[in-house]
Amino acid sequence: MKIMIVGALGRMGVNVAASAANAGHECAALVDIGYEKLEARADNEFARIEDAAPIADEIDVIIDFSHHSATESVVNFAAAHHIPAVIATTGHNDGEKAKIAGASRSTPIFTSGNMSLGIATLYDAVKRVAAVFPDADVEIVEAHHNRKLDAPSGTALMLVDAVKQSRPDAAVVYGREGKRERGEIGVSALRMGNIVGIHEVHICTDTERITLRHEAYDRALFADGAIRAAEFLVGRQAGLYDMKSMFGG
Repeated sequence: MKIMIVGALGRMGVNVAASAANAGHECAALVDIGYEKLEARADNEFARIEDAAPIADEIDVIIDFSHHSATESVVNFAAAHHIPAVIATTGHNDGEKAKIAGASRSTPIFTSGNMSLGIATLYDAVKRVAAVFPDADVEIVEAHHNRKLDAPSGTALMLVDAVKQSRPDAAVVYGREGKRERGEIGVSALRMGNIVGIHEVHICTDTERITLRHEAYDRALFADGAIRAAEFLVGRQAGLYDMKSMFGG
């Protein structure tokens, strides 16, 4: 595959480039606003995604690890040139989500709150256990480094969705204050140090507790997941895809 990486100078962009090389793929275009400050750039390095239009025909797939504010530009470019896109950013507002959905009518778009294959497995496990214990208290706790912009994490919101598969009317409480009400799904966010990512789901009755936990040790795992998603996406029909699509869920 020939890949365009958006957010190429960021930590995740660098990891995606390394994962692509390890998987035998080519980074045909690199996009990052940071290139504006460089006096000299390679022919495949662009500050704005629109500047890459002349080589759009050479791109098989876009992987975006930049910032959710760039989403509109990314999906507009993808739709205009019919290039599949993996949107790996989080924290999208309703307008940005609408832009993603709109672009997916013209080209395949893959989006996920977390690109980890382990998190995809955790999602499925949470969905199954929550269904077995419909009256249990559920608390989701996530921890990330102190520079993360969005809270709760996109992954925590994915896990809320997993619980809601069997509890569609459950109220979600972000950051608890006061007494727990019956049927609530509690979500708490911790920001400290250099934690890559920890997600725990506690499903507790009066007599037992099940704790499902995933911890990321290295950001490379998210890059590997994005490459896997890109490989899945290329050749698909236009539409909106996610981890459940990739694993047949």
